[in-house]
Amino acid sequence: MDALELLLNRRSASRLAEPAPKGEALDNIIRAGMRAPDHGTLQPWRFIIIEGEARDRFGEVLLAAALDENQDQAVQDKSRKAPLRAPMIITVVAHCTEEHKVPLWEQVASACCAVQTMQMAAVSQGFGGIWRSGFWTENEIVRQAFGCREQDTIVGFLYLGTPLVQPVKVKAPDTTPFVAYF
Repeated sequence: MDALELLLNRRSASRLAEPAPKGEALDNIIRAGMRAPDHGTLQPWRFIIIEGEARDRFGEVLLAAALDENQDQAVQDKSRKAPLRAPMIITVVAHCTEEHKVPLWEQVASACCAVQTMQMAAVSQGFGGIWRSGFWTENEIVRQAFGCREQDTIVGFLYLGTPLVQPVKVKAPDTTPFVAYF
């Protein structure tokens, strides 16, 4: 797939099924994430892969977070089932270095770039993905489950698999309101 076509037509795929990326395809996704912009060569990211029965355990962690946050029954039910929406989830943690010339916000931004790059690498290989977040990324129960330190940030959960439906092409947005020249 042409890189520019991929970028100009980026769409998330929310309905994902088996197969998930494996072997070389998964290695490509991880290696692409490692190529994100990285001021200071800090590699401020950690990728935790969740698949198979680990998705059920992850659902229990999300449910515990929903209970901890006093979420209503609908959110509790969604929490338990959320990890089953795709055969693979990669949790991306901004693993930040404190007291460094590269500020924490920039290290988090780098980890966010890794997620975007990984999603595009998945799509380029025929898979689909969607970057999800929500209150779970900041909940201490979830943070502990992924070994986050105080300075770390969960930047999202990248759901990956084979799209059940092809993403609808959308009209290219008018860039005029977003661009100015200095």
